[in-house]
Amino acid sequence: MINANVLKPTILIADDHQEILDFIADDLSDHYHVLKAKDGEQALSCIDLHAVDLIVSDIMMPKVNGYEFCTRLKENIHFSHIPFIMLTAKNSLQSKIEGLEYGADAYIEKPFSPTFLQAQIASLLRNRQNVRAHYNHSPSSPMQSNALNKSDRIFLEKLNVLILDNMAEQTLCVDLLADKMNMSRPTLYRKIKALSDLSPNELINVTRLRKAAEFLNDGNYKVYEISSMVGFSSSSHFIRNFQKQFGISPKEWSEQHKHHA
Repeated sequence: MINANVLKPTILIADDHQEILDFIADDLSDHYHVLKAKDGEQALSCIDLHAVDLIVSDIMMPKVNGYEFCTRLKENIHFSHIPFIMLTAKNSLQSKIEGLEYGADAYIEKPFSPTFLQAQIASLLRNRQNVRAHYNHSPSSPMQSNALNKSDRIFLEKLNVLILDNMAEQTLCVDLLADKMNMSRPTLYRKIKALSDLSPNELINVTRLRKAAEFLNDGNYKVYEISSMVGFSSSSHFIRNFQKQFGISPKEWSEQHKHHA
């Protein structure tokens, strides 16, 4: 039997008030798998152990407060992609600006409507999903268009260069990427999945196909030459993959681009 929590996004809530922590967790538990932490330090330990899709955190907490928690999260390449909603009792414009400057994706004042929090969570998760879907099915969309902050943009640019530098090698694999990115395989898998909704191997494939689309645009190469240049074992394998990914054959893509040129 499949655990229902596996299918739900995981949300981490950090708040030092037990009643508020339990109230938010209870309200969200129908739609999400919920993890709870009583301060930023506990929350940071929690994201090391669990794949978290979104964080809701109070600002005023002992040990590590919400500002510091958010800063440390957004500066850590392993976790910078996780959307962060900041909760605070302060309702001044200055504290809202501070929250956003620390890297928070949204800012909600206490007391808040549970329905409003639900809407903010759904909106942030949906936006991430839309960005990923657009990237995956557009031959001309750059990989870093998936990034929603500077850390993620740097990570994706480095990853993109690494794949392109090695794309002609049919043996290009996750181990090589993990080694060059100084990450364990599970951490790299989690990061790539969160940013692109793809596994590392799928991302390698899409990056090769996107580069192939560029070569097709140039009009200087035949399809069989391009398939070899981007690391496919045969042109028929390449054509099948291109069609499946972008819903258009390499030849049709090339023709379409000629008309727009």
